[in-house]
Amino acid sequence: MSRRRGIAVLAALIAAALLSGAALTAGRQHPDTGRAPILVLVSFDGWRWDYLDRFPTPNLHTLATRGARAERLIPSFPTLTFPNHYTIVTGLYPARHGIVANTFRDPSMPERFTMGGATAKDPAWWHGEPIWVTAIKQGRRAAAMFWPGSEASVDGVRPTFWRPYDKTLQAPRRVEQVLEWLSLPEGERPTLVTMYFDEVDTAGHDFGIDSPELTTAAAHLDAALGELTAGLERIGVADRTTIVAVSDHGMTPLSPDRVILLDDYIDPNSVDLVDTDAFLALAPKNGDINALYAKLHGKHPKLAIYRRDQLPARLHYRGSARIEPIIGMPSDGWTVTTRARLAEQHLATHGYDPQDRSMGALFVAAGPRVRAGIVLAPFENIDIYNFLCAVLQLTPAQNDGSDRLRRQLLR
Repeated sequence: MSRRRGIAVLAALIAAALLSGAALTAGRQHPDTGRAPILVLVSFDGWRWDYLDRFPTPNLHTLATRGARAERLIPSFPTLTFPNHYTIVTGLYPARHGIVANTFRDPSMPERFTMGGATAKDPAWWHGEPIWVTAIKQGRRAAAMFWPGSEASVDGVRPTFWRPYDKTLQAPRRVEQVLEWLSLPEGERPTLVTMYFDEVDTAGHDFGIDSPELTTAAAHLDAALGELTAGLERIGVADRTTIVAVSDHGMTPLSPDRVILLDDYIDPNSVDLVDTDAFLALAPKNGDINALYAKLHGKHPKLAIYRRDQLPARLHYRGSARIEPIIGMPSDGWTVTTRARLAEQHLATHGYDPQDRSMGALFVAAGPRVRAGIVLAPFENIDIYNFLCAVLQLTPAQNDGSDRLRRQLLR
């Protein structure tokens, strides 16, 4: 090859590389270009997988029709609100991200973690990297209209915009706030927004899964989804926005005929009862774990008792000092409690084995890159984080999920 021809070939290769890089950059659509993808992640707390077809929910059905839905979403263990919301946004099992229950202890911490306490705002409890931190670290803006973990400075990062949780704030006002954020000028607008709605979970607990109150709550949240989609059209960002609607767990009805009383086997005053009902977590005050295990293991046919590090591997609930030394798993629809706590029982609850169909949750997604008409087989909620990152064209942090949703759903 002549020197002149060699120089020409080299120049052509360099030009091709530059064009390829430019195409890649254009494809990623950096926020400053004005066409960055937008993602709205919506949580309907306590929305069981079959509510979509049991209740009149035209807006959620429309979203599923123009996008994809799962037969059911499999939550992580325990099937409680805080652990699963944080798993959805980190892709980590609860034993890895640290939020192992709604209420729990850490031997290195002076106080126990509670959902409504100051501990929920302390970053020392929250491990992993939630999606809003991933987005901000990679040059995006993020907003949180409520989400467990969003009030803490995780890894030194808070959402660009966020609101402290206020249960009294009605669903329409929550939607209005999100649309206000998305109406900001391009350089200020968030490209990721989380939303959280609690009405269905509250109605399910208080009135049961076949109650008119639950039907009304589902209608309220479906209407809120309709207001959101109409608002996205009105402010001119619908064509670049992906909506992902999820829930953290399902719900199962309870009965006074399906109650396991710990008083029949142990003195409740001899243990620290950290959690009861559909998920039992406790520790002996005298430190004798084996003796407590012996008093409970095999004593009731509807209550499986495990030492912390002997839980079934499929639950991925080992290896954290925040998990109590004794864990109990009642059968679906049974509760384990004490006589003193009987009055606290709900009409329906959650916390059971993630494989129980009643614990199955919601997953619906639609947007410009989401294939339409897909119904996914049940999958674990650890896979959602990687999908969210793919929609936003972000590099995900290390997590426990797979890349299956991106491959199955995105064009």
